[in-house]
Amino acid sequence: MLNRTVIFHAPRSEGALAFAAQVAQEFARRGIAATVADAWGEPPRAAIAAADLIVCVGGDGTVLRTARIAIPHRAPILGVNMGRLGFLTDMSPRDFFNAIERIIAADWRLEERIMVRADVMANGAPLHTYHALNDIVVSRKSPGRPVYVDVHIDGARLAIFRCDGIIVATPTGSTGYSLSAGGPILAPTEHHLVVTPVSAHLALGRSLVLQPDSVIEMEVASEQGAIVSVDGQEDEPIDPGVRVCVRQSEHITRFVRFREPSSFYAELAEKLEMQLSSTMAPRA
Repeated sequence: MLNRTVIFHAPRSEGALAFAAQVAQEFARRGIAATVADAWGEPPRAAIAAADLIVCVGGDGTVLRTARIAIPHRAPILGVNMGRLGFLTDMSPRDFFNAIERIIAADWRLEERIMVRADVMANGAPLHTYHALNDIVVSRKSPGRPVYVDVHIDGARLAIFRCDGIIVATPTGSTGYSLSAGGPILAPTEHHLVVTPVSAHLALGRSLVLQPDSVIEMEVASEQGAIVSVDGQEDEPIDPGVRVCVRQSEHITRFVRFREPSSFYAELAEKLEMQLSSTMAPRA
């Protein structure tokens, strides 16, 4: 049974804000505390720590942001899709209210997804640590100029890549940037990471699926430096010689699901077909 909730909404979306307020009103009417917040605003830390459920109203970007904000708390996330495809959201606004009794009773299935951790190091000293639900990317800093990245996996050199970037994706992120760069699709509850080079020149251009405990070390060898990107939402410029150590995070994201796990592939095929159709549609 729910007692406390946090409702995050996408910024600059009147529809998402209005629906978040409607959900909060419905929860309050049933005696459930609800805190409404912009996913890109100042996080309500105390409310998140006490929450039994986090409702995320928006698209996949809002869910990714919320997953990072929720660390280290274990409240599950229920995504309500107000965007286009919604790979990470579980239901529409209509579905939400159709399932409101089950939501309040916590009559759902929990699905745990691994996250990925990146430690940015300079001269052996840690600079920053990031956690991501989708991916960590080391990419070029200047348009039109490739980045050189010396990649080691579990202490053994893989290659020095001359490329646009190197993606380290979780199974959740395997349907994102990694997929568009030619990477494989992994079942979302797998525990493997995927390394995918982007436009690699004269080097191994295939993706690698790693063991769950593998460590990827990427050292930037380009004079102009590079950028570390976290879920495509947070960027940090890094200098030559800086090393980015990536591994499975100690944190996980827990999602509320009402559909069966077997529906993942059918839904994925449907959303990819929708995406293909939208890109091929003639412009007016």
